[in-house]
Amino acid sequence: MQVAALPWRRGEAGVEILLITSRETRRWVIPKGWPMLGKTDAEAAAQEAYEEAGVQGEIAPSEIGHFRYEKRLKSGELKSCVVATFPLEVLIQLGAWPEDQQRQRRWMPQTEAASCVHEADLSALILGFYPSH
Repeated sequence: MQVAALPWRRGEAGVEILLITSRETRRWVIPKGWPMLGKTDAEAAAQEAYEEAGVQGEIAPSEIGHFRYEKRLKSGELKSCVVATFPLEVLIQLGAWPEDQQRQRRWMPQTEAASCVHEADLSALILGFYPSH
């Protein structure tokens, strides 16, 4: 089980989603990682968003759903992961962040973001996301 943040903001044409590239395959993904000792899953997801995408904001305390993907371990083995996903309304976008040399980031309209990710259930989560406020 991993945790992820779904970074979003309101743009002129509606909700926009921030995607980042994965380090190895350069595919479009959302910030994610393992649960962290001493943090709730939502707080850990927000920490991943800071480290991987350079954004901070208001993380929802409840997940909006899960998606699955195959994580390639250093050994080359594939491990099936289930990822609890928490919406993060982005309030601050940093110019420099821990992984800025390792990843690209891009804001996209919701429908474009949904079509750029490879996992069908993540695509469905993005398409079905509607901010509560």
